Amino acid sequence: MYAGKEENENESQGRPEQPRVLVKCGGFSSQLAHNVDEKVDGDPLWGSRFDATNPQAVIKTHLDFLRSGADIILTNTYQSSVEGFMKYLALTREQSVALIEKSVYLTQQAKAQYLKELQSDGIIKPQFPLILASIGPYGAHLHDGSEYSGSYADKISKEKLQDWHRTRIETCLRAGVDGLAVETLPCQLEALAITESILENYTNVKFWVSFQCKDETSLADGESFSESALSVWQMVKSHTAQTRLLGIGVNCVNPTFVTPLLKSLNSAAGTDRIPLVVYSNRGEIYDSVRGEWTGTGEDVAKFVPEWIRLGARIVGGCCRVYPDDVLKIRKYVDSLNIGYSAEQAPQSHIA
Repeated sequence: MYAGKEENENESQGRPEQPRVLVKCGGFSSQLAHNVDEKVDGDPLWGSRFDATNPQAVIKTHLDFLRSGADIILTNTYQSSVEGFMKYLALTREQSVALIEKSVYLTQQAKAQYLKELQSDGIIKPQFPLILASIGPYGAHLHDGSEYSGSYADKISKEKLQDWHRTRIETCLRAGVDGLAVETLPCQLEALAITESILENYTNVKFWVSFQCKDETSLADGESFSESALSVWQMVKSHTAQTRLLGIGVNCVNPTFVTPLLKSLNSAAGTDRIPLVVYSNRGEIYDSVRGEWTGTGEDVAKFVPEWIRLGARIVGGCCRVYPDDVLKIRKYVDSLNIGYSAEQAPQSHIA
């Protein structure tokens, strides 16, 4: 069992208070593929199908990451949509909404089981782990790879994007989550549309906004990452909602792109210190024709020290980042003396 780093009171005295770093889970569908017999990659519903067909595997996948030290787990709703469930599972609209709710409940069940496992160790932290709803981009439900190109950005209005995202957001909030992980956004339009909707319609809900980038400077659709991320920050500031923002950053990107991306945003932000969130993939490329990942993957954990130095307050992994990788990240974060006491320190557990 790995129970995290504990530091005594004397060790923490005299150090300046600094923001703690939280560890996010890894690639949910990647790990789910190890817990089911069916193929996950290439499915038009991706991992979301298994909320209906194999809920125990979904719970087990959440537990795999919790037992490796994740402070934050995401609901299996990245590719969940009413339209997708109606088309590929032959559900009614009402049943489709219920399945999105079920995804939240499965995450809650995993958290409850994990906390029960820890009771005998005396390291229960009621505020952790956090459950965030995965709010994937509009393009994900199209099942055409457009979340990695943003090709729909000039074919859809801000209002339509807000309306489309509303059902999943409100369903997850109603079911009970700690916040929203708005992720893998390929274009500025969608980021601003969802941010505006959250700020104006869901009072006090905490969230992060994370972009998909194709290189060291650009979003998937070619727009400037730093300008797009800064526009989100400025919208948050205009609503005096900085305390609701968990972070702005990148996910499902090549880890070698992350440092220049973060540096560009820090430079654009000037004296503002924007909280950053980073959870990259391994740098491999998914071949949709062959239905498999190609290329040589990186060890994501080795990049984490630099990301934290640049201001990342939430770190973790996306596609092809597994529980063992999360454990490496957890151990590094636990090794940091960043000025929080043992009572504040995150805990982790390996069965």
